[in-house]
Amino acid sequence: MLFSKSCRFVLFFASLLSANAETVRGVQKERELTELKVELGTAGSYTILTKSGISTVPDSAITGDIAVSPIAAAAMTGFSLILDSEGTFSTSTQVTAGKAYAPDYAGNTSTLLTTAISDMETAYTDAAGRLNPDAARINLGAGEIGSLTLTPGVYTFGSSVNINNAVYIDASSFAEQDKDDAIFIIQMTGDLMLAANQQVILQGGALAKNIFWQVAGNVEVGADATMEGIILAKTAVTFITGSALNGRVLAQTACDLQQATITGPSI
Repeated sequence: MLFSKSCRFVLFFASLLSANAETVRGVQKERELTELKVELGTAGSYTILTKSGISTVPDSAITGDIAVSPIAAAAMTGFSLILDSEGTFSTSTQVTAGKAYAPDYAGNTSTLLTTAISDMETAYTDAAGRLNPDAARINLGAGEIGSLTLTPGVYTFGSSVNINNAVYIDASSFAEQDKDDAIFIIQMTGDLMLAANQQVILQGGALAKNIFWQVAGNVEVGADATMEGIILAKTAVTFITGSALNGRVLAQTACDLQQATITGPSI
């Protein structure tokens, strides 16, 4: 009887060690897939930051600061901007919890914007240069990712990316306390097109601030569509009537809004 109990104890202890080893391996595998966040620097202070202009067809609704540089304030159109008495920023009824900035404003605004634009370009280069060791995440769906579920990591497309059905961004593989480490980087050499009435849907605690869309071409968010994440665009970004973004637009040309809602994500 004593021997039998001893054997059972040994078997139980061995199974416990095996289970713990599997847990450790699971955590290690998860950590191997973990990407470092793309650092936005001071560009992350802006909900919309572009180099050649921001336009709106009223009324759009933007939460957070907007800015252009090196182009002047005249390139922010449709906002009915009101210049502050000290000339360092403008306000608009379409921009809440934020202000509008341009390099021809007073004070050190120009210097700050020059740094922010540089940080934006650095972030774009960083995202574009991330290595993708997983062949299954290269040219997934031949560029059509609608109806798919993306888990943390890098996705690479040597083409445009189209979202013609809802796409799901899922961080459920990460423990609750580790959700901020669940980073998604979607690289593409072409355009990003979110079809009308479609959505990017966050699941499992995924955070918009940790989703980075690196787009070498143009971005278009269709009518009444909802986008999530940080758009790092080499060229232009357009939001069609009724569309929305929970995230940031950091574009190296212009951003055009048509009665759109753009909300900066929480830090």
